[in-house]
Amino acid sequence: MNMIKTRRQLLAAAVAVLPVARLAAEPAKKKKEAPTRTVKGLVSNEASDPLEAVVQLKNTKTLDVRSYHTDAQGRFYFSGLDPNVDYEVRAIAEGMRPKTRRVSSFDDRMELFYEFRLKSE
Repeated sequence: MNMIKTRRQLLAAAVAVLPVARLAAEPAKKKKEAPTRTVKGLVSNEASDPLEAVVQLKNTKTLDVRSYHTDAQGRFYFSGLDPNVDYEVRAIAEGMRPKTRRVSSFDDRMELFYEFRLKSE
């Protein structure tokens, strides 16, 4: 009887360890990538005509600046942004007053669209 009891205990221990051993044998799963934010938009003049401009994106935490030249339709695009960081977006065009907008980490939208209507100096 003592041997039967020992076998049952061994069997119960093996069954309890099996799921852990199975997890250890599985290949490591890739970590889920953190979501990123996208900021895009248009730069135009007061008459809504597209402007070729430079749009700067400044990380207010690290002070890193990325620049983008708008296309012929005045469009710009920044991707891969950390949603937990505040940014400043600034549109600059020759002969126009620059305009700045703030991207807040409190805004939970993952895709933001800004239109900059620049006025003549």
